[in-house]
Amino acid sequence: MTKNITDCLIALLTAFAVCSIMAPVIIPLLRKLKVGQTERVEGVQAHLAKAGTPTMGGIVFLAAFLVSSAFFIGRYPRIVPVLFLTLGFGIIGFLDDYLKVVMHRSDGLYPKQKMLGQIIVTTVFVVYLWVIDSSLLELMIPFTGGKLLSGMAVKIIATPLAYFAIIGTVNGVNFTDGLDGLAASVTSIVAVFFLITSLRLGAGIDPAPAAMLGALMGFLMFNVKPAMVFMGDTGSLALGGFVAGCAYMMRMPIFIIIIGLVYLVEVLSVIIQVTYFKKTGGKRFFRMAPIHHHFELMGWSEPRVDAVFTIVTVLLCMIAYVGM
Repeated sequence: MTKNITDCLIALLTAFAVCSIMAPVIIPLLRKLKVGQTERVEGVQAHLAKAGTPTMGGIVFLAAFLVSSAFFIGRYPRIVPVLFLTLGFGIIGFLDDYLKVVMHRSDGLYPKQKMLGQIIVTTVFVVYLWVIDSSLLELMIPFTGGKLLSGMAVKIIATPLAYFAIIGTVNGVNFTDGLDGLAASVTSIVAVFFLITSLRLGAGIDPAPAAMLGALMGFLMFNVKPAMVFMGDTGSLALGGFVAGCAYMMRMPIFIIIIGLVYLVEVLSVIIQVTYFKKTGGKRFFRMAPIHHHFELMGWSEPRVDAVFTIVTVLLCMIAYVGM
């Protein structure tokens, strides 16, 4: 255990250092390349001042995470699938950002292209689980003392469900990324949960959540309000892949509903808003979706929304830990 904690500390500090060093170099470069954020005129008016702020900053903490984690692959081979999902979805996000802000194609990747990419990455991950260790498709049930649903029938049912869990988580984090520091703060807490849980269960992925925590801590120094850089889809999709990857390597995808409730609520708020808008001929259920913008239009400041959502995630992670 002492060795594992030392490895985690090294991973965390390395990722933090790499991110802290890279950011002051990459941010001016992104600004020079005019890789700037665009804001909707019909959105929160205070956000109009953010137009032009460099985006695609997710490449900074993604690189820091990958570099730091790579040192431990030899002794922690189970982090490879986590790295794959994180990088795989990060590449999809990068392509989307590149088309939007560099090639000036307003939609970035078309929805069908983005979904196809997400399905391909998820499929490779699921095939890996079946080939290498299909027991990772077993499901730990919350509040049962660590009871696992196992057996071939469970694995067969869990396979299609993996697509909903992984792709849903990835897009949930993407929707959460709408305020300075929000997605990074919430996911930092989730990373702490995975770090503590991995150490407790001996899951063998300890350096991965430690590295992501360090990378996000470094990134937040440049991403809290007023943000000097945004993570873009490059970062938010990568974070979603990280969360899903860690959960599956510990047989805990059901726990995403608890620890990632903020992500889920963000997605549901968009679904509810769109459905209600269509059914009522133009009326809105929320003042604006995703739901963090609803709270903004109610008068909450960005730091307050960040703080509340982060505190809620802390409490949810504590509940999930007890539920193990």
